[in-house]
Amino acid sequence: MHENGNSGDILRRLEEAAVRDAAERSAGEAEAPFDLIREAGGEAEEGPAKDLTFAGYVTTHDRVPAFEGSDGQPYTVDIDTEETGDPERPWAGFLVFVRWADTGAGIMGHVVSEDVVWGATEDETRERALDLTLYELKSELDRAIERHRSLLEE
Repeated sequence: MHENGNSGDILRRLEEAAVRDAAERSAGEAEAPFDLIREAGGEAEEGPAKDLTFAGYVTTHDRVPAFEGSDGQPYTVDIDTEETGDPERPWAGFLVFVRWADTGAGIMGHVVSEDVVWGATEDETRERALDLTLYELKSELDRAIERHRSLLEE
């Protein structure tokens, strides 16, 4: 609950602010977006969400990201690396998606992405993987599920 009152009070203040803002605008003005956070008495963050990347998510939420895969199953993600033998890109990083039971009580399997990042060292490669966005992680998960599905059909 917000420290300035109960939820009914917050809703009343939001409605009053919206009505007041609408009344103050002239017909020719472009409508400014309603700032829910400001109207609720909070402070809006500048820039993108802090938990938009793998590293930012772990820092903000103190756990790895979890996703629902294209197969409807729950997954978490982690990073793994391996040496490539290629002097141009000695280390590759890929994602391991652990599939959980619907209850979250046990691991049911996993799927693996293709290589998604490369680096000169293992640490550099891991850092690059941590810069991936949650959107990129989810996309890699769905591609890994599809590859796994295709292998099972062969």
